[in-house]
Amino acid sequence: MIRVNLLPQKRGARSAAPQQSQRWLLIVAGVLVVEVVALFLFYEKKREELADQKAKNARIQGQITDINKLVSNHEDIKKSLALLRAREDAIAKLQSARSGPTAVLLELAQLLTPGKGPTTDPDRLATLRRENPNLVYFPGWDSRRLWLTSYLESERTVRFEGLARDGNDVAELAQRLKLSSYFYDVTLLPGKKEAEKNAKLEVVNFALQLKVRY
Repeated sequence: MIRVNLLPQKRGARSAAPQQSQRWLLIVAGVLVVEVVALFLFYEKKREELADQKAKNARIQGQITDINKLVSNHEDIKKSLALLRAREDAIAKLQSARSGPTAVLLELAQLLTPGKGPTTDPDRLATLRRENPNLVYFPGWDSRRLWLTSYLESERTVRFEGLARDGNDVAELAQRLKLSSYFYDVTLLPGKKEAEKNAKLEVVNFALQLKVRY
């Protein structure tokens, strides 16, 4: 048996389904648009990061290139430095010689030159002249009254031996040595008088021990 419904149907029920379908379509489309926008922004950000990284890589590569250029000249630079060090050592040795035993002998020669005196601090010398004139040297001393016969140095300790006309000449030399900036710890060793064979003069045989600065 076939039944036929002859009652009228509501129109709202027919149109409800299409409207819901359209809403879902709009929602899905909106979500897709949001995802597309998000993906586009993400892509742009990553592209900027990539550009920054490439720029950093380019800078680093430039530094590496510069370092490689320096390294390629490393041997030449080492040779140049070795030459410079050799020159510096040679200059240092020359300066040491000028301020070493050579300078000490020049100072000794100055002490024994008429009209000259020891190399000393002018202020110290002025103070001595003011407080105790007996401790300064005599500018008018005739150094030809004294001559050295021996000069021995060992580990910056020097021993002088020589002849003088009298004890005052020996004392003058000792005082000049004490005032000199090149000598210190000057000690007068026992001496004796003897006749000088050629001139037939009585002279003082003396010896001094002292230390040198250089």
